Amino acid sequence: MSSGAAADPATARIEIQEVTQTYRDPRGRAFEVLRNVDLVVEEHEFLAIVGPSGCGKSTLLHLIAGFIPVSQGQIRIGGRPVCRPGPDRGIVFQDPALLPWRTVKGNIMLPLEERGATRESRESIAARLIERVGLRGFADFFPKQLSGGMRQRVAIARTLALDPQVLLMDEPFGALDAQTRILMQEDLLDIWKEQRKTVLFVTHDVREAVYLADRVAVMSSRPGHIKKVVDTRFASGGHELVASREFADMCNEIWSLLRDELSGLGRRSA
Repeated sequence: MSSGAAADPATARIEIQEVTQTYRDPRGRAFEVLRNVDLVVEEHEFLAIVGPSGCGKSTLLHLIAGFIPVSQGQIRIGGRPVCRPGPDRGIVFQDPALLPWRTVKGNIMLPLEERGATRESRESIAARLIERVGLRGFADFFPKQLSGGMRQRVAIARTLALDPQVLLMDEPFGALDAQTRILMQEDLLDIWKEQRKTVLFVTHDVREAVYLADRVAVMSSRPGHIKKVVDTRFASGGHELVASREFADMCNEIWSLLRDELSGLGRRSA
């Protein structure tokens, strides 16, 4: 077992069709979080999602992960409906949620233990991932001994341990300082270029979205739907491009779309 679950790159296309998600408040009243969401994430693509707070970005990720059932519509990965969580999808949250009594190596090996991998395999995969995420020398450290950025590196390595086809990331760098955030962005891009996973990345940071993603999907205010998908390929992929006119134009276009939603949200709540 050279890695976790075997990945078939032909099955990493995400299709979201007419997804509407409805919840009920404590009084039993229904309210829509998402309405008629249509989106396709191509295999190997890096797609970012931005939108106003409360528009359903995280809910959409949880639906794709299979954590909650879809109220209406369908989500498919590789043509197969998503009904439950599976090893083909890995998710990274803003809070790394590491087990404090386990070391760096122990946290990374946890999903492999749950899958029944041999000790030799677990050790090999953990060692490789520790090296890959830049934590050489920290294998036996505990989470409380690590910085925030280092803990998030462990969380990413733990998610990669099972070699998922799809990587779902819910504001994974939102709590990090600016310098650490830049380093983590660069590392994530390096990992994506090496492994070519399908990545769906939720962020509030427009510049982060443009820098990282092939395309950026802009969501409306709640009930959230896809307002526009902006192709950012020519403006992403290197911090040397951040100062370019193309990069600034992409950020301004996306921010203009968001500003309209935020202004409308303010008028509706006034």
